[in-house]
Amino acid sequence: MSLLFKVAKTSEGGGRRAELVLPHGVVQTPVFMPVGTAATVKAVEQGVLERIGEVRGFRAQGPGSSELETEGVPASEGGVGRGAEIILANTYHLYLRPGHELIRRMGGVHRFMSWERPMLTDSGGFQVFSLAKLRKITADGVEFRSHLDGSKHFFSPEHSMAVQIALGADVMMVFDECVETPASWERTRDSMALTHAWAERSKRYWVEHRHEVPWVQEQGSGSRVQGPEDVAADGTLSGPSLKHQALFGIVQGGMYADLRRESAQRLVEMDLPGYAIGGLAVGEAREVTREMIALTLEHLPKDKPRYVMGVGYPDEIEEYARMGVDMMDCVLPTRAGRHGLVFVRSDPKDRRSPVVRLNVKKLDNAEDQRPLDEGCACMVCQRYSRGYLRHLVSSGEQLGATLNSIHNLAFYLETMERVRGELAGGGSAGSPRG
Repeated sequence: MSLLFKVAKTSEGGGRRAELVLPHGVVQTPVFMPVGTAATVKAVEQGVLERIGEVRGFRAQGPGSSELETEGVPASEGGVGRGAEIILANTYHLYLRPGHELIRRMGGVHRFMSWERPMLTDSGGFQVFSLAKLRKITADGVEFRSHLDGSKHFFSPEHSMAVQIALGADVMMVFDECVETPASWERTRDSMALTHAWAERSKRYWVEHRHEVPWVQEQGSGSRVQGPEDVAADGTLSGPSLKHQALFGIVQGGMYADLRRESAQRLVEMDLPGYAIGGLAVGEAREVTREMIALTLEHLPKDKPRYVMGVGYPDEIEEYARMGVDMMDCVLPTRAGRHGLVFVRSDPKDRRSPVVRLNVKKLDNAEDQRPLDEGCACMVCQRYSRGYLRHLVSSGEQLGATLNSIHNLAFYLETMERVRGELAGGGSAGSPRG
C-alpha cells in the first residue's frame, strides 16, 4: 500500500472531506497544492510556506496531525492555518536542471529542497506537450529538445518513472500525452489510446522499481517518513514507515464526453492508487472544463483520491472541491503575484463573498494605507499597505513579488480551509455568494 485515503463526510453535491495519508505526512482534503516547478515555489521560501495561514498567538499543526479539527473556522476568523501541506514539483524541469541523478544522490527532492511535508511530481508530459515545435511523438515515447540549450532528449513512460522515482515525491504521475485544443475526435482518440498504453507501461515499471526510491530514515531527527502503517485506530501516527510512492493515472479524452468516459473506465481497470483529470484549462471555456470534470468524476472510484491538474482561479477551485475533487494545483497564485495581481474578497468581513482581482500597480493604490484584504490574516495583510506594495512592484523590487505571492497563496489556502470546514458540517456547504 502506498497511501491511505479516509473519507469522513460527503456532501449532497459530492464534495468530500477526507484525509490523505502519504509517506511524508497527512494531507487534509480537498487541498490546493502550490507549484514548486524547479524545487521552489517561486519567490517564497519553504519556511514561509509552512507558516502561511497561521494566526498570531497560535502554532499551526503540521501535516502529521490526522485529526479533523477547527472545522469551518478559517484562519482569518480565528482558526489555525496549516500552511501548505503538499506541494508539486516538475519532473521535466528537474530532469534538465540540476538532473534527477544528482537529486537522487542528495537523498531525493525532499532533502534536496529541505521540505519534509508531502510532495507530488508530474510526469513531464504536459511540459513536453507545450514544446510543440521541439518534439516528436512515437509509440515508444517523445523525443524533444531542451528549451534551455537545444540538446536532444527522449522521454518514454519507463524513463519518466525512473526520473520520478529518483526524485522521490510521495505521489508520481503516469506518463501521458496532453492533446492540443481544439483537436478532432479522431486525433483525440488516438492520443488517448497512446496515453492508456503509456499508463500500462508506467505502472509496470513502477511496480518493478518502486523500491528504489531514495528515502533515508533519520533516527532521532524528527523527519522520519510516515505512511498508512503509521496510523493507529485512534488516528494517531505510530509504527513503521511506508516504503514506496503512489502512482496516479491521468484521464484524458479532450473535450469529448464519450472519450473522457472511456478513458476513466480504462484507467480504473488498471487499479491505481489515485486518479487525475488532465488535459483541461488549456484554452477551453470554463463551462466546458466544469462539464468534463463532472462527467469524469462519475466514473472514478469513490474510495480513491481524485486530482484535477492545472486549475485554477480561487472561485474555480472552490467549485471543483464542492463537486468532489480532492486535489488541485496551479501556478496562478505566484505567477499573478509576481505581476502585481492579487486576489481579495469583495466584502472583507465575509470570507464567502465574491473574489476580486486587484491590480496593485494601479495609481489608485499609491497612497492607500489599507492592507490588500482587510479580512485576511496573512502575514502580508497584517503588516503592509497597498501603497507600499504598489511602490515595490512599480520599482521592480523582488520583495513585491514575494509579498504578493505569499498573500495569494494564503488566500487560496484559506479558501480551502473554509471549504473543508463547510464540507465537514462546520458551516454552510452551499456555493460562495455572488
